[in-house]
Amino acid sequence: MRIIFLLVIALTFTSCYQIERNCMDYKTGTFESTIIIDDKAYTSSFIRTNDMQIETFENNTDSASVRWINDCEVIFKTINPNSMAERKDIHLKILVTTDSSYTFEYSYVGESRKQKGIATRVN
Repeated sequence: MRIIFLLVIALTFTSCYQIERNCMDYKTGTFESTIIIDDKAYTSSFIRTNDMQIETFENNTDSASVRWINDCEVIFKTINPNSMAERKDIHLKILVTTDSSYTFEYSYVGESRKQKGIATRVN
């Protein structure tokens, strides 16, 4: 009986926990993001405005248009794609926010394989 009581109490406290998502704080600004692919960390920096994102990765700069689906999900479309892969739109979803960063997952639109990363506000 005591175990059931403790289990009910534990479930009550965990069911009240809600992940913080203040996505509006990250719609614009200057950021640095890190993703891990095959145990290797990749870092890029980007500036996001209401309608554009300019990203620098390994000394290459790319621009993408930004279309917000809702407060926490956005679609990026490369403005001047150089390959077939760059022609694919990217869907990014903010999962968790803190006061200076957010955790996200992203994938090509229509594909189920997702990657996760963390973006930190630079200014």
